[in-house]
Amino acid sequence: MTPTTQLDRPTRDRGAADRQVFNDMVERLSRQSVDKHFDAYVDVDWNAPEMAIDPRDERFALWSFDPLASTDWYRSQPAEVRSRLALHRVATAMRIGWEFENVLQRGLLEYVFWLPNHRPDFRFLHHEIIEESQHTLMFQEFVNRSGLDVRGLPVGKKFASRAVVGLSRLFPALFFMFVIGGEDPVDYLQRRQLRSDGCHPVVERIMRIHVTEEARHLSFARHYLKRAVPKLGPIRRAALAVAAPVLLGTMGREMVYATRHTAKTFGIPRWQVRRARRSPEGRRLLRDALAKPRRMCGELGLTGPGPRLLWRAMGIWDGPTTPVSDADAGTNAPPDNAEA
Repeated sequence: MTPTTQLDRPTRDRGAADRQVFNDMVERLSRQSVDKHFDAYVDVDWNAPEMAIDPRDERFALWSFDPLASTDWYRSQPAEVRSRLALHRVATAMRIGWEFENVLQRGLLEYVFWLPNHRPDFRFLHHEIIEESQHTLMFQEFVNRSGLDVRGLPVGKKFASRAVVGLSRLFPALFFMFVIGGEDPVDYLQRRQLRSDGCHPVVERIMRIHVTEEARHLSFARHYLKRAVPKLGPIRRAALAVAAPVLLGTMGREMVYATRHTAKTFGIPRWQVRRARRSPEGRRLLRDALAKPRRMCGELGLTGPGPRLLWRAMGIWDGPTTPVSDADAGTNAPPDNAEA
């Protein structure tokens, strides 16, 4: 009879090879974080004349794929109102963005606190925390210079974020699904806008910096999930399959659509906001923004018949084999000459 140790050896060898592949990927991301990183007050020339932020600047306009841009209300507004609304939308997105990154940073700090020695992800995740801090400074500087008193996440969701921080230690796979839910829709929107007709120079500069560094953060989160989910027990795997569409749908809406505070500030009729969200274009935008997370969940076996009902209920199901083009999903880097 073959000794048990010989039967187990292939499994152990595969596990060791899998860990080595993951470690090599993390070390590569760490080197990239050293080779190409940015400072919020060095790499954005805030005081350059062309970077000045004026709510009346017509370079501020709703992005062409924003559902609000196609409403009768928006088209009927004078140019100054449209510019101010567009600036409010961007500033609000940046405020929500750094609040999300604040939760992400706290969760990552909790996660690395318990890592043993000699783990390469300890180094990369601290690179990520540092980069997210620079994004936070960059986003809030934009908000301050806009002169607008925008609001971020609703108070209830801010309190709920404390539970998300704890997930990084208690249920890391769910925590990194939260990371995907916040970062992937923003990455999609920003890359799509960078490929379009352009926008205000300071917004473009911030987005180029952001998508460059977020590409590394998303790469780590995806590789972590692809390695961790197959190892989950049946109960946790089922919990993740149920939580994923709810989490992604909720986070996606926060990132894709105008907030209630923006609508209230500009007196946008509620029925116009609802019509924009429920229009074929508005629904498609949400599904496209979550195409890559949806495809990843399908590859991980998290979109079975039961969970699929939740994906449909959240309005983010588009079939497990929907092709995602580079132009729509942002799988390539944004157009760039040399640096972000």
